[in-house]
Amino acid sequence: MRPDPRVVIFRSALIAGSETFVRGQGDALTRWRPVYVGATAVPSPLSRPDDVITFGDDRRAFLRLRLTGSSPRLDRVLAAQRPDLVHAHFGGDGWLVSRAAARLGVPLVVTTHGHDVTRQPASPGLHGLRYRRNLRAVFRRAALIIAVSEVIRSRAVARGADPSRVRVHYTGVPVPPAPPVAAKRWDVVFVGRFVAKKGVDDLLTALAGLHSPRPRALFIGDGPLEPAMRARAGELRLDATFLGSQPPAVVQRHLTESRMLVAPSKTAPDGDTEGLPTTILEAAALGLPVVATRHSGIPEAVVDSSTGLLCPESDPPALAAAIQRLLHDAPLRHRLGAQGHRHTLAEFNLHTQTKKLESLYDEVAHR
Repeated sequence: MRPDPRVVIFRSALIAGSETFVRGQGDALTRWRPVYVGATAVPSPLSRPDDVITFGDDRRAFLRLRLTGSSPRLDRVLAAQRPDLVHAHFGGDGWLVSRAAARLGVPLVVTTHGHDVTRQPASPGLHGLRYRRNLRAVFRRAALIIAVSEVIRSRAVARGADPSRVRVHYTGVPVPPAPPVAAKRWDVVFVGRFVAKKGVDDLLTALAGLHSPRPRALFIGDGPLEPAMRARAGELRLDATFLGSQPPAVVQRHLTESRMLVAPSKTAPDGDTEGLPTTILEAAALGLPVVATRHSGIPEAVVDSSTGLLCPESDPPALAAAIQRLLHDAPLRHRLGAQGHRHTLAEFNLHTQTKKLESLYDEVAHR
């Protein structure tokens, strides 16, 4: 392997504003040189002019890739990058690029994040049948499968991944040496997509039960449920501000101005499940206590009553009680926030985790 090995980081839709974990991990590489390749471009705060886009507006060519898993154009684009390894995020994207990587003779690493091994394989009809077949194929072709939590690892294995080739690896987030200090403008902050598994409806119901005074709540993110959640907040007469999707620097500033992050994740009706929400790690890194649910990989990051408070899924009264407890107990907020920062620095530091990832790359490339 050459002294400056290159990894193609592949995401079919490059790149949604909510997928900071893809860009952050790639940018943190020190020994491996990342090249970002996508099938199509998604305008967002994370997009860059040097992203390599394979199909552009040629939707017909992209559709052929999705139907067949093969594309001469993708083969050429990948070869032009001269990679030593390809790292695809999400199982479906792993399948899209797996044949091109094999034809080029470079190993494939695939990270499974959540819905790719929970909701999508459970889809009914022909779509679900095709997805399950493709997922089994990429599990066979990948040299290494990374799971973002123990729960996601077990789901990948249940869907046909060889246990010996599945590793749990936490992506990590940047962690400052000490939490920043800022005046608090918000009592509660939520950051994430407005989709069923994020539990925004449960948070709104919980906030409606809190009075004297109403908590000041900030919602950052977008998604299909955003209009309905905005309307619901108005009906409940909540003190709620919705900002839509924001760049990472703006999100970080609002986190530091908040008393707590609330992440009420749950299993959606269609089976969609979290892996390990990056926003929980980002908040803890900044010294925020976290109120969250015992859902998927969240208990691997939030230690109940030590770095945050955990509640059952789909339980607004329990969520309201946890929020109320932190709002009225500043010493507890400060203690949980400080311990959360230390825990994140020790276990989820982006630079430490990325060094581990590069060791996995080395192992696969030398194999």
